Amino acid sequence: MLNLPSLGPRKSVRVQIAHALRASIVSGEMRSGVVYSAPAIAERFGVSPTPVREAMIDLAREGLVEVVRNKGFRVTELSDHELDEITDVRSLIEIPAAVRLAGAGRAAEVRALRPLAEAIVTAAEQRDVVAYIDADHRFHLALLGLAGNAQLVRLVSELRYKSRLYGVPRLAERGELEPSAREHEDLIEAVANGDAPGTEALMRHHLRHVRGIWADRPEGR
Repeated sequence: MLNLPSLGPRKSVRVQIAHALRASIVSGEMRSGVVYSAPAIAERFGVSPTPVREAMIDLAREGLVEVVRNKGFRVTELSDHELDEITDVRSLIEIPAAVRLAGAGRAAEVRALRPLAEAIVTAAEQRDVVAYIDADHRFHLALLGLAGNAQLVRLVSELRYKSRLYGVPRLAERGELEPSAREHEDLIEAVANGDAPGTEALMRHHLRHVRGIWADRPEGR
């Protein structure tokens, strides 16, 4: 049975389900090559199949799943080369944006993100992979959102959901996810203190995880 997260207080059931499934895809809980039926997922969530089908259609538009006629949906498979390209683009976007924010004098707003950083640490301590990836996603989008560029946030969100972090569950099982989780607290302090070089170094290190230990392969390409 899929270890899908519980639905929380969001805009609609369709949005809640799509949000939960994205995190499950990124974490590898839902794997490529497996066909998932809307009724089976609906039963897990305790809802009717209709919002699940609607959510899956949304994910298909985003390129995360593909429709398997009369059967359900299958997670789109990405090659290592494609994931490397995604990480390169993220580096080109996210690192400069965070560095600029470090020089913008927004210390109070940046430090207000600490509860999100703490949620990441809590998820790591509890070895809750889906919650970890969800909290990590929300933290980074909130941080970038302080830059005031909605298009940047939208693009980064799409790129992050296209990543595959299949190594995270193994790290969580071994209790080795907490160091990565606490990097978010270090990042808050670097940005809040206007430490541009420190911010850049932390962001580069953090993004290396995406194609290293988080992706279940040695760091470096």
